[in-house]
Amino acid sequence: MNGARRLAAATAVLAVLAIPPWLLTTLTRAHLPGWPTSTRLRDWLTDPLTPATLTTGLIAVAWLLWLGMAYTVTATAARRLGAGARWVRHLPLPTPWQAAATSIAGAAALTTAHTPTTHPPNPPTPVTADELQHPSDTPQIERGGVVVPGGWLPDDTAHHIAAAAALVWLRRRRAHQPGQPDTDATQLTPLPATVTAVQAAIADQPPPPAATTGAMQAPLPPAGIRLAGDGADHAARGLLITRLLTALRDPTDTIPVIVTSNALTRLLPSVAETAATIPGLHVIDTLERATALLPASSTSATVDSGTPSLVLTADPATAAPPNLPGARLVTLDAGASLPTWRVDRHGHTVDHQTGQPRPRMCVLDSTAATDLLAVLAQPTTAAPDTAASAPARPINRAQATIPRQASRISPPTPRRPTEAAATAVQLRVLGRPALLIDSEEVAIRRSAALQILVFLAVHPDGATTTQLVHALWPGLPAHTVTGRIYTTLSDLRSTIRATSAEQVVVHTEDRYRLDPRTDVDLWRLQAAAHQSATTDAPGSWQAVIDAYTGDLAAGHTWPWIDPPREATRRLVLDAHTTAAAAQTDPHERLRLLQAAIRIDPYNQQLHQLSADELNALGDSAAAADLLDAHRQRLRVAGILDQPVISVR
Repeated sequence: MNGARRLAAATAVLAVLAIPPWLLTTLTRAHLPGWPTSTRLRDWLTDPLTPATLTTGLIAVAWLLWLGMAYTVTATAARRLGAGARWVRHLPLPTPWQAAATSIAGAAALTTAHTPTTHPPNPPTPVTADELQHPSDTPQIERGGVVVPGGWLPDDTAHHIAAAAALVWLRRRRAHQPGQPDTDATQLTPLPATVTAVQAAIADQPPPPAATTGAMQAPLPPAGIRLAGDGADHAARGLLITRLLTALRDPTDTIPVIVTSNALTRLLPSVAETAATIPGLHVIDTLERATALLPASSTSATVDSGTPSLVLTADPATAAPPNLPGARLVTLDAGASLPTWRVDRHGHTVDHQTGQPRPRMCVLDSTAATDLLAVLAQPTTAAPDTAASAPARPINRAQATIPRQASRISPPTPRRPTEAAATAVQLRVLGRPALLIDSEEVAIRRSAALQILVFLAVHPDGATTTQLVHALWPGLPAHTVTGRIYTTLSDLRSTIRATSAEQVVVHTEDRYRLDPRTDVDLWRLQAAAHQSATTDAPGSWQAVIDAYTGDLAAGHTWPWIDPPREATRRLVLDAHTTAAAAQTDPHERLRLLQAAIRIDPYNQQLHQLSADELNALGDSAAAADLLDAHRQRLRVAGILDQPVISVR
């Protein structure tokens, strides 16, 4: 096919070059007066606009047009031929020895029986987007990682960040008091931008093996190192974050992170005043005080275990403490007499003394590091461990209404009145998301298209292209991924048109919206909750309970989903506790509270209220078992006996 196309193209070029001059010569020969003479020039000056001169002028213009076209075609062909010739000149040809070896290998391949191997080939070495954009002339020991605005993180560090972010939401779920107005607006605040960018980057990646989690990145020399180069401060922040994540997994003081006050002020000036809220971080005034903070039982075996303590300093050159057992000293002091590693802003590291490459280090600017510390910092006051402040049921039955909550999703605009047949399009986002047309589920090919449908269901007022880009692909420049939105929406519309003539996503006033005629289960739930919050009609909260069929977009870990998912869950928990408080039958109260626990098994107040009901019914053993199971669940999750994190 390629040969036929090339032949047709060559024929067309030749026709363009040959046919016009032939036609001009044949058709205009009789109209040309011949070469100009002095008599003809005088006649033309006397009367220039005669039919003969006009005809001659038109013929000249036609020839000039053909000459311009011929020049363009010829120059283009010559340029392409020149490029082909240069490629041929640079084509590596085999040497005689290579030709002989190839011939022998080919003969052996034809005469030897093929034996399949039982070992799979080695996987290709992962290459990050940062490495493609910033190649290094020096060979580096590379490993997989995640590029975020302001830095680069190894894969296992990124997974630790995602795990820490999940703990933030578990602590918020534990501390929420169903049935009570939200007084802390930060409880539904989205996590910082760098955290969501990390979550999005590893959404489809499996977690690292358990054997590698917690190990320090870029193993340091036993004597410690001095960091130098453009990325020295960035690498120091990366080491600090990495070690604090390890301390979060093992909150004991056996592996503390020690940093001098001047180093913390230099690296993270906005965190210096709140450093006491970061678990595992110890701030000291002078380096000599580090020895008192290190575990007395630390030995060389602790250093070799892969989790030594980190001592980070930027003090001027001073004699290091004579003994730092179980610790690695990292300094930014230019005069320190320690092995020096030069680090660029992309984490590529070289031993300054030997010139040998070292493992790529985690590098973060101050903004990225501050964002990541937000999932580690804890408030100075802990959340109450009991739910005694919440009454089991109100005295006045008319007061048993779902309270208004701060930072909740506003109910959508009421749908336009339509005929019964117009509700053929249904969007189900509670539980497993699905789009149904005439009760038949539509197979959505692109995961981004499903994500857009859920996002627009959460935002009934619509979203701009930029808002969709920032939600679906956080951390990436909007102008680089805007085309994905158009491609995804075009594919979604094509899929829907193949099934129905209905529109699901409409574009008006520069905003994408769901068609108001679409039947969305989340909208029905929010409308029921809004009605329950504004009326004291008995049983109004039951409509909220009945409308809830599962977590918002259950099974999906999109970075933007946690705040609206938690807000939706709290609507239903409020409905259960409010309905339980209005009940006069203790068994019915207990049933509603236990149903709420199944929706959120981490909430502390629900367990306390259920235990109180069990004790009131005389089943103290069941109450103790319930609270013990709850404590065990919190211990497994890693949030037992820890205060609630408030990310601002």
